[in-house]
Amino acid sequence: MDLKQIFSTPHPIIGVVHLLPLPSSPRWQGNLKAVIARAEQEATALAAGGVDGIIVENFFDAPFAKDHVDPAVVSAMTLVVQQIQNLVMLPVGINVLRNDGRSGMAIASVCQCPFIRVNVLTGVMATDQGLIEGNAHDLLRYRRELGADVAIFADVLVKHARPLGTPNLTTAVQDTIERGLADAVILSGWATGSPPNLEDLELAVNAAKGTPVLIGSGADWDNIGTLMQAANGVIVASSLKRHGKITEPIDPIRVQGFVEAAREGAAIGAIAPPPAVKIAP
Repeated sequence: MDLKQIFSTPHPIIGVVHLLPLPSSPRWQGNLKAVIARAEQEATALAAGGVDGIIVENFFDAPFAKDHVDPAVVSAMTLVVQQIQNLVMLPVGINVLRNDGRSGMAIASVCQCPFIRVNVLTGVMATDQGLIEGNAHDLLRYRRELGADVAIFADVLVKHARPLGTPNLTTAVQDTIERGLADAVILSGWATGSPPNLEDLELAVNAAKGTPVLIGSGADWDNIGTLMQAANGVIVASSLKRHGKITEPIDPIRVQGFVEAAREGAAIGAIAPPPAVKIAP
């Protein structure tokens, strides 16, 4: 797919709105107005800082349900997304953690969101929620049933998880695209705040054969210029928050600095020759 169809740029910077605990989650505080107010504040800060898109996650619902969230979470996220869409003129995507792509697709369809993130689209990953199996067949069939024009951005060897067996990164990328039919793939480090290494990123881009590859974690002011020379875009959260702390709200000044560094890196990558990366057979 062409990312410009969604973001009006081929190298989008996508900021994350981490929602406070939602109804039915273990840390739910019983105040949905506070959840909405925080989400509006963060979305506005991201837009003011110059990002190209926003993705909304039920991040603070941890510990997460494995693959089916409570209907109250879906209802709350739908309401929050609609409020954000009324405030900012940016494409808004959905990630329903831990791996409820079906609910994400439903929210996106109703709210006319152009993309969702799915942590495990293909394969089997061992996680703190247990074994999570890819659901590509069910999710793509559901998208067709809804008649939804929603792109699927899928993680490859997602963070906070370990694959069963020892899959080759090249094979994992190709399977996610060719067998899982992902519209874009996401490469992260081992955990939230941990970046992918440049060699893996270049390998994934080579394996993707033109399908967009996004950085999914760990991007900050210091490394984004280099990482964006290889990647097609970035999803970023922690480093945009006050003092770089995950629990703090978004700081628009930090957003602006990050956006400038990312755009400089993307511009260099656009004119540099592609890296020579040997793909393992």
